[in-house]
Amino acid sequence: MVDFSEPSDGMVLFQERVINLLNQLKMPLFEVSLVFQKHINQLLSSLVEFASTTGQELPANIAYPWKIEDDDGHSAQQFSLDKLLERADHQRMDILDTLIRVTLIEIEIEMDNALLMIRQWEHLIRTQLSKVQSPGQLFSPLEIPEAW
Repeated sequence: MVDFSEPSDGMVLFQERVINLLNQLKMPLFEVSLVFQKHINQLLSSLVEFASTTGQELPANIAYPWKIEDDDGHSAQQFSLDKLLERADHQRMDILDTLIRVTLIEIEIEMDNALLMIRQWEHLIRTQLSKVQSPGQLFSPLEIPEAW
């Protein structure tokens, strides 16, 4: 059994596992974004419910997506979601989904810290999505910075 007494140890393990899987599967930006958004929605829903029952308010960096620096306020081109979903590899997405879920359980991270960690990924994904100009670019692999 691995000791994750320090939250940063668990976060490092999470990052390593996700990066290794994404690099191994060459997962497209579109598929990665769907999986991470699913986890954000689940975690955020639980945190909002907890906050409302305890009379607390969630900090903005947890409750909302982080601002994209190059965002000029213009939305990206609209692509047919149905066509995109038809081309998505759902088995590959399930593998990433399972890895995220199992790792979050294994490292026993608190929900707010888990959401912050996933918001970091969301920011990376949204930054790359904001630069997409054609449907084909959505199926390019997510580019993970070297120092990530």
